Amino acid sequence: MQAYLLSQQFNTRSLAENSTACPANATICNGTSCVLPEDNFNETLSVVLSTVLTIMLALVMFSMGCNVDIKKFWGHIKRPWGIFVGFLCQFGIMPLTAFLLSLVFNVLPIQAVVVLIMGCCPGGTASNVIAYWVDGDMDLSISMTTCSTLLAMGMMPLCLFIYTKTWTDSNAIVLPYDSIGISLVALVIPVSFGIYVNHRWPSKAKVILKVGSIVGAILIVLIAVVGGILYKGSWTISPKLWIIGTIFPAAGYSLGFFLARVAGLSWHRCRTVSLETGMQNTQLCSTIVQLSFTPEQLELMFTFPLIYSIFQLLFALLILGGYRLYRRHRVKTKTDVEKTVEKEDSKSTSSHAKINGGFVSNETK
Repeated sequence: MQAYLLSQQFNTRSLAENSTACPANATICNGTSCVLPEDNFNETLSVVLSTVLTIMLALVMFSMGCNVDIKKFWGHIKRPWGIFVGFLCQFGIMPLTAFLLSLVFNVLPIQAVVVLIMGCCPGGTASNVIAYWVDGDMDLSISMTTCSTLLAMGMMPLCLFIYTKTWTDSNAIVLPYDSIGISLVALVIPVSFGIYVNHRWPSKAKVILKVGSIVGAILIVLIAVVGGILYKGSWTISPKLWIIGTIFPAAGYSLGFFLARVAGLSWHRCRTVSLETGMQNTQLCSTIVQLSFTPEQLELMFTFPLIYSIFQLLFALLILGGYRLYRRHRVKTKTDVEKTVEKEDSKSTSSHAKINGGFVSNETK
């Protein structure tokens, strides 16, 4: 009888251990070996958030279009010097910088390829939002984003063919032309509606622009947070990629500003070109990487677009903060100078009035 009770206790303990070793949702459970149903949480979350972010992005680009003057926009298309400078930065400076960084840090071939893909991507739509906040040329910003996305269909394969020969066959990289096309449509259609609204109802366009700029700032933060949630298990990659992800956007901003200034563009256009150069379409880069490489290869470099996205945002916010401080100081200084000039003018006017018997000419009023 005692032996039977001990046997029952042992079986109960064994079942308890098995129940704790095997989750409740296991479809097959044999001891500690369990077959679990596929976890679709990330996939579902990705679809839901992608839908929300796409709608928000369309609204933001619509509001950015409300700040575009159709005559000025068409002027940039007819005299595309600013667009040409942006083109040189986007498909000249960025791929070359990616190539040099990969050589200097001597990363793995597969990691070098993802850095190059990032360098060959067109400008991202977040640059339009930041360009608005730094008083950039919105007509130039949107025309540059549109043109770089359109030209990416030809320039990306060419740049990847030139630069990836050192590490891999460029034919192994799959370019999602449908994604590029969707990005172009998602950019052009809402912006076109915004331009039309600004042309017909300028006062309403200003209100829409203010709301859209705030939504745009929220959108940028949301994209960063979503990336951290969906890919939280992919952050253990080579320290070299972290360093490149830090240097690369900073180099893009700096070199873009420098080249624009050398080309003789005005200061507000230099800021615009700088942002368009440093802020890449990281979503497009992630799509290309996912389509082109195996899961084993993705473990080595899949997080790089997210790292770049984080640091391009951080540097953009630093540029924005620095510009706002400069503007506040400049306006304050300018106001002080104007007050001093006004006091001097009033003193000279009063003394002139005393000399001339109180008469003050209309010219001095």
